[in-house]
Amino acid sequence: MTAAASSRPYHIIVFGASGFTGQFVVEELARCGAESPGGGSLKWAVAGRSRQRLEEVLKRAAGRLSMPELRTDIEIIVADVSIEESLAVMCQQGHVILNCVGPYRFYGEPVVKACIENGAHYIDICGEPQFLERMQLEYHDKASDRGVYVIGSCGFDSIPADLGVLYTRRQFKGTLTAVESFLTISSGPEGSSGHDATWQSAVYGFADGASLRQMRKKFGHKPLPALGAKAKKRGFVFFSKEIEQYAIPFMGSDPSVVKRTQRFLYEEEHQPPIQYSAYVGVGGLFSVVKLFCGGLLFWFLVKFNLGRKLLTTFPWIFSFGLFSKSGPTMKQIEDTCFSLTFFGDGYSEGADPSQGRPDSKICTQIVGAEPGYVATVSAMVQAAVTLLNELHSLPRRGGVFTPGAAFYKTGLIDRLQNHSIKFSVKNYQ
Repeated sequence: MTAAASSRPYHIIVFGASGFTGQFVVEELARCGAESPGGGSLKWAVAGRSRQRLEEVLKRAAGRLSMPELRTDIEIIVADVSIEESLAVMCQQGHVILNCVGPYRFYGEPVVKACIENGAHYIDICGEPQFLERMQLEYHDKASDRGVYVIGSCGFDSIPADLGVLYTRRQFKGTLTAVESFLTISSGPEGSSGHDATWQSAVYGFADGASLRQMRKKFGHKPLPALGAKAKKRGFVFFSKEIEQYAIPFMGSDPSVVKRTQRFLYEEEHQPPIQYSAYVGVGGLFSVVKLFCGGLLFWFLVKFNLGRKLLTTFPWIFSFGLFSKSGPTMKQIEDTCFSLTFFGDGYSEGADPSQGRPDSKICTQIVGAEPGYVATVSAMVQAAVTLLNELHSLPRRGGVFTPGAAFYKTGLIDRLQNHSIKFSVKNYQ
């Protein structure tokens, strides 16, 4: 860390702390600070547009956590994405900025730019491939020149998938060549729900798929080599014997983030790339029919301005209750958990991947609490703590990285294990 950075008053600043997810990040960071020896070695602050709303967040967190000192000891910084000077002032005060202001395609770039220009490391919980990859395309060299790390997708999108593939490789005795992951989410009697901001990101992301394909051409990447037998292709909807329910391809950022990590490890560390496919369980046949009807309506509406307006104005209706402007209730959050299971194929030690089919299999699993507002904030905060404490283990001098590329030589998985995101080997053949 530079001499200028070492004199900064705060280790971590939560930007967008009064937003729906930001409030949970504040509580998790307060718990993390309390774990520090003496409780006071982690210095942090909150930032956002409204001082009053930030005061209310700290007051609420103080009550929920029985930490009255949060109301008086945590500094408030007023900053707005539309006011460049305010972002600069914020970034000059912190080592790491946790950006919770989304959708990132609309509000993320000014924060990335301010962090790089003012020497603060940047972490977000973005699940939008267009934003993540554009930041790498346009800001990687600038961040590297300034020694700044910009690490996107450090929430449920996509730390479990990205680090899960790395964990599976480490546990495999031989050469791992292909991995499939299956996500299942379990909820209580009230079901599960997401916040409107996540829904908006999905709407605008799917609407802009063509520009993502055009942007990817600008990287000039050659296709990654496929080591060993080519991984099998699944249908759009299929019954998965692995999780005993119907499944579909996972539409989030996990596949693109994992592929970017595999490219980094292949080009920089000369590790053979792993073929990766991601799926999500959707339940029984009735759920498949409902998903098919809802998906057709979504795909039709997302193509038009009026359709997008309807989708974003009435998320509860068009998502069949999965997203709302109020977000999930605390009861829904408490009763929800996830399981992400990885099925890997590869070649045992001494076997030649260029000869024949894979002869060895492995199954690993990551389990955790509610993904959107518990696992996400835990992953984000632990990524920040890892960056602070293990900066020497991150690659190069700086740049724009995926979580797997940034943290593959660090102890982040061990930190997550200690914060309710559990990695394990289920089976090895």
